Amino acid sequence: MASVPTLEIKERDHAASIDMVLENGAYLTWENLWVTVPHGKNSTKPILQGLTGFASPGQLLAIMGPSGCGKSTLLDALGGRLSSKMKQSGDILINGRKETLAYGTSAYVTQDDTLMTTLTVSEAVYYSAQLQLPDSMSKLEKKERAAMTIREMGLQDAMNTRIGGWGDKGLSGGQKRRVSICIEILTRPKLLFLDEPTSGLDSAASYYVMSRIACLDKRMTIIASIHQPSSEVFQLFNNLCLLSSGKTIYFGPASLANEFFTSSGFPCPTLQNPSDHFLKTINKDFDQDIDEESLVGAIYREETINSLLKSYKASETYQQVRQQVAETCKQDCEALEKKKNRASFLTQSIVLTKRSFVNMYRDPGYYWLRLVIYITLAIGLGTIYCNIGFTYESIQARGSLLTFIASFLTFMTIGGFPSFVEDMKVFERERLNGHYGVTAFVMGNTFSALPYLLIISIIPGALSYYLPGLQKGYEHFLYFVCVLFACMMLVESLMMIIASLVPNFLMGIITGAGVQALMILGGGFFRLPNDLPDFFWRYPLFYMAFHKYAYQGMFKNEFEGLVIHNDQVGSGKTTISGEEILKDKWQVEKGYSKWVDLAILLGMVLLYRILFLIIIKIKEKIKTGRITFMPVPSKQTIQVMENPIATPLHGDNN
Repeated sequence: MASVPTLEIKERDHAASIDMVLENGAYLTWENLWVTVPHGKNSTKPILQGLTGFASPGQLLAIMGPSGCGKSTLLDALGGRLSSKMKQSGDILINGRKETLAYGTSAYVTQDDTLMTTLTVSEAVYYSAQLQLPDSMSKLEKKERAAMTIREMGLQDAMNTRIGGWGDKGLSGGQKRRVSICIEILTRPKLLFLDEPTSGLDSAASYYVMSRIACLDKRMTIIASIHQPSSEVFQLFNNLCLLSSGKTIYFGPASLANEFFTSSGFPCPTLQNPSDHFLKTINKDFDQDIDEESLVGAIYREETINSLLKSYKASETYQQVRQQVAETCKQDCEALEKKKNRASFLTQSIVLTKRSFVNMYRDPGYYWLRLVIYITLAIGLGTIYCNIGFTYESIQARGSLLTFIASFLTFMTIGGFPSFVEDMKVFERERLNGHYGVTAFVMGNTFSALPYLLIISIIPGALSYYLPGLQKGYEHFLYFVCVLFACMMLVESLMMIIASLVPNFLMGIITGAGVQALMILGGGFFRLPNDLPDFFWRYPLFYMAFHKYAYQGMFKNEFEGLVIHNDQVGSGKTTISGEEILKDKWQVEKGYSKWVDLAILLGMVLLYRILFLIIIKIKEKIKTGRITFMPVPSKQTIQVMENPIATPLHGDNN
């Protein structure tokens, strides 16, 4: 097995001492940790079963095991990220105290690299530094912190490279993973949690990522879940926690794991990667077949795991772990900082606005492609309705033109939904780590979109307004643009609400299109207001749909003061006033002016944004609700959990 003579790792091992813990670090311990989830009507299923262990400053603890063994659940439990549906019992202590992990004291790097693909490495890290670091630090200090963090992760040669994503070649998978880590360690947290940092990477990229992680701040306590490390990566681990079906098979120095398996009667074959051997020995994923050969293999592996469990419980290593945890709990350790300062709300809002503006500018699918499509549609409308004139036939033409603009032109705003979804993914990751508040995100997203929506409203709006020859006067055109702008803001707000509710992109597009189609049908054009069925369509949809106010506002703007030449045979009237058309033809409510319609539209924009904010906050509370603690399981329950295959676990009622 190749050796990795890394000076920094040796220094880390030498520096990891109780004195460091008391002065600077965070010593994390967990004892008799159980996590269960609801299973069936009145029963629960154990995910973690009575785990005990510790993580020390200056050391890297690797959590290993086959798929479904509880690696991520243990990491989530230690990082305070368990779902509200899960129940947890046992003690998790930091420096011997029960503490809630606050912003800046811990960081969690997820398995997925959810990053803004249009930003360069330096931009992504510097924007994050501006968001996370306090206002007491100058911009120069924040830049230096960002540059130093980039160097720590070995990304200095890629500083000006865009992160890249689908269809846009940028960083490699290993580099993206290191950018994600950079962003989370800007605050110099005492605890760093990494969920599958080598997932999707080849052996070389995995080694480079893990070697950089292993060489981070000596005062940092690092815990990582790893699926199947190479032999080189395995040598970087200080301690190893090996799990199978939620139980500890081995916990102790990674260098002694091979000796433990050998002494237990399962030696690692010569020239084989130890981690491969460990996982193959304790893996039960393929024991579900019912043929005789598979059944024999399943029984053998079950006996193997039970033998390893007994060996570990009887080993000196297990006693040392329990003693170490007990001694740490008795130490009069220094409590962690309750909360680190971060940027103010104003700073966060400004930085998020700038970052979002840059992202929208560089992403061709966010607004630029839509602008091209809008201009094309506007030219099409302008040529179809070119110089519609002031004849009786122009009444229907004007109404159809304005309705198409207010409904179908704004309908195309759903084209930005993929970008909304990506923004929400980035927000959810950053928000979960406490980088900024929900209100700052909503404000930043809103203000950054305003210039682009104005461009989209003015340029296509001018083409579709002046080519057909709608009512002259700059005030009429100004009102027309304002209504178009408000409608686009409303559709964007609606799609953002949907993006925060639906689980995937396809459902979002379908839901958004369906909601808008219902509003268009009930808006009062395709079926006039007095002809709409009262149930649902008129009450409440007609008054809830923003299209009602867009249609009526545009109709008032166009027809008030307009005189139409009546060329109908036998009508007896040579002209028809615009007010008559509004009342008799379009059944427009004349009790208030067109500016009230615009004010209602703008009020709905504000309402939708507030609703978006409330939904995010509610979802956040549901996802990160308080953990429900349960009593430590009884001996009878533990006996059932020891052999979950033979005996199903039932709830108390059964």
